[in-house]
Amino acid sequence: MSDPIRVTVWNEFRHEKTHPRVKEIYPDGIHNVIAGFLKQQGFEVRTATLDEPDHGLDDSKLDSTDVLIWWGHMAHHEVSDHIVDKVQQRVLNGMGLIVLHSGHFSKIFRRMMGTSCDLKWRDDDYERIWVVSPGHPIVEGVDQYFELPEEMYGEPFDIPQPDELVLISWFRGGEVFRSGCCYTRGAGRIFYFRPGHETLPTYHNENVQKIISNAVRWAAPRFTPVRVFGNTQPVEKRA
Repeated sequence: MSDPIRVTVWNEFRHEKTHPRVKEIYPDGIHNVIAGFLKQQGFEVRTATLDEPDHGLDDSKLDSTDVLIWWGHMAHHEVSDHIVDKVQQRVLNGMGLIVLHSGHFSKIFRRMMGTSCDLKWRDDDYERIWVVSPGHPIVEGVDQYFELPEEMYGEPFDIPQPDELVLISWFRGGEVFRSGCCYTRGAGRIFYFRPGHETLPTYHNENVQKIISNAVRWAAPRFTPVRVFGNTQPVEKRA
């Protein structure tokens, strides 16, 4: 029997302390709701938050994380560049990264994408999320579409062309958006998943939970050959 995938769920944990509506939906924080349903799937799960020392991401925790899930919104600028450097290196070395909703503006996602990651947005809309890559492991068990009350994100979304586009969204206002984007950076896999506005119970939704759980399995490190860089000796022996 293989060891369980080790997941760290990172969250700013600020809205839940200051916004009554968010506190009502996520009294123990968005991170603990996500951690709860992942534990039910058999993953080994820990949490980390912005105001902990090292944002809860010291070397020991990062080195023992297979997949890092990231939710941020109001305090992207407070994340230390030093920690971002470490997370980036771990992803390049094979750790999976799942970025949720407004984490599109996080330092780590923008670093990994190399673009502004900007977009259009509007509160109080309704989202229909379509599976555009049926058979992809991230959408295993998900019907051809599902619907959510959600904040609108609209194109253009300033990201590189995804390696694989798994989900797109249509909103009642007429906008569309690339909502499930897969990338590989170095030896690591990255998945951006759009829904998750803090004033809505999105992370209690069965389909959202299923997609995040599937994404953890997809993003978990796989065996890859050791990457060798720098000055090296020739393979062929010279006479």
